[in-house]
Amino acid sequence: MKYIIILGDGMADEPIASLGNKTTIQAAATPYMDLLARKGRNGLLHTVPEGFAPGSEIANLSVMGYDVASVYEGRGVLEAASMGVDILPGEMGMRCNLICLDGDLLKNHSAGHISTPEAAELIRFLDDKLGNDVFSFYPGVSYRHLLKMKGGDKRLRCTPPHDIPEQPFRPHLIQPDSDEARPTAEALNRLIFTSQEILADHPINKKRIAEGKAPANSIWPWSPGFRPKMRPLNEMFLIQSGAVISAVDLIRGIGVYAGLEVIMVEGATGLYDTNYEGKAEAALKALKEKDFVYLHIEASDEAGHEGDAPLKVKTIEYLDARIVKTIYEETLQWDEPVTIAILPDHPTPCDIRTHTREPIPFLIYHRDIEPDSVQVYDEFAAKEGSYGLLYGDQFMKAVVGAAHDKR
Repeated sequence: MKYIIILGDGMADEPIASLGNKTTIQAAATPYMDLLARKGRNGLLHTVPEGFAPGSEIANLSVMGYDVASVYEGRGVLEAASMGVDILPGEMGMRCNLICLDGDLLKNHSAGHISTPEAAELIRFLDDKLGNDVFSFYPGVSYRHLLKMKGGDKRLRCTPPHDIPEQPFRPHLIQPDSDEARPTAEALNRLIFTSQEILADHPINKKRIAEGKAPANSIWPWSPGFRPKMRPLNEMFLIQSGAVISAVDLIRGIGVYAGLEVIMVEGATGLYDTNYEGKAEAALKALKEKDFVYLHIEASDEAGHEGDAPLKVKTIEYLDARIVKTIYEETLQWDEPVTIAILPDHPTPCDIRTHTREPIPFLIYHRDIEPDSVQVYDEFAAKEGSYGLLYGDQFMKAVVGAAHDKR
C-alpha cells in the first residue's frame, strides 16, 4: 500500500450569505472529492489542541500525527529548516512577514502578495541596514521570511498579522510574557519601527505605489522559538520513505524535520495561479518511488485571508479538477493500491479572514475500503462519517497505521 495526503490549506469555511448560505466547499463543483467521499470513509479531525492558536504550523503538525505540545517551537524555526538556515543553540527563529501599513492600520499581511524577487531585494536591504551580531534576516517566498535573533527570549505574545487585517497595528505589537523577556520584546518592536523608516522610500516600494500595488512598508516578526525535537515519521508510522510537496517554507520545513524529501515544483506560487498540474505530476512520480506523499496546496487559505469567497470557490474547484482527478485516475490503474486522504488543515472563513479552530472534514479512500453512508465531501456531510471525530495521531493511524514496534 502507498499513501498520499492531499491538503487544501484553509479550505473549510462557514456558510456564506452570498453563496446561498453554503460553505465554499459546498458551493464548489467537486465531483472527484464527492466521488472519493462516496467510495471511501469520512469524518472530522480536531487539528488545534487546547492552548494553541489555529495556525497552519499547529494544524499541519497535528495532521502529521505529532504531539504539538511536545514538539512545537514556533513557525520561524520550521521555515528555517526549509530555507537551509540552521538554528544553533542560543538562537531564536521567527517568521518575519513583509506587511503593508496604511497609516496606523495593518492593511494586509502579505504586502499585496509581493513577488519573491521584490521581497528578496527588500530583505537583503534590511539585513544590510539592520543586521548585526544579534539580528539576521533571510529571504523566503513572497511575503514570508525569517528573522534570527541571538540571545532572545521566546516568552513573547505575538499576533499573527493575518489575524488583524484593517486593524490598528500598535495594540498588537510584541508583548513580553515575563520580565526576563521584556528586553527581547523592546528590541523587536524597535526593529519594526526602524524598518518602517527605511522601507518607506525604497525604490521597490515607490515603484509598487506608482503601479497601484500595496507597498511592503514594514516587517512583522512573530512565532518565536528554538530548534524543535521531532522524530521522523517512519519511526512513528508504517511508512518507510516519504516526500513533501508545497510552495511554502513552513510546510517544507515541517517535512524536513519529519524526515521527508522536499520536492520543489516550478511555478508553485502558493496562490490560485499555482502550478496544479506540476504538483500532481510531481506527487505521482514521488509516489512511484516512495511509500508516502504529503501534497500541500496553499491557495484556498490565501483566498480566505483576502475574504474573497468566489476566488476561494475557484481554488477548491481547481484542486478537485487539476489535482484530485489526476491522482485518482492515474493511481486507479496501478497494481499496488493507493490510499488517498483529502482534508484542509483548519478553516479560514472568508467572513472573518483568519483561521478558526473548528474540526475539519476529511475523507480516506482506497479500493478495498468499506464505504460509509456519506455521499458528498463537505464540512457538514463529514459529521455523519464512520470515523466520527478524531484527535491527535488518530488520523495518521487511520491513513497509514501506527508502527507499534517502534514506539
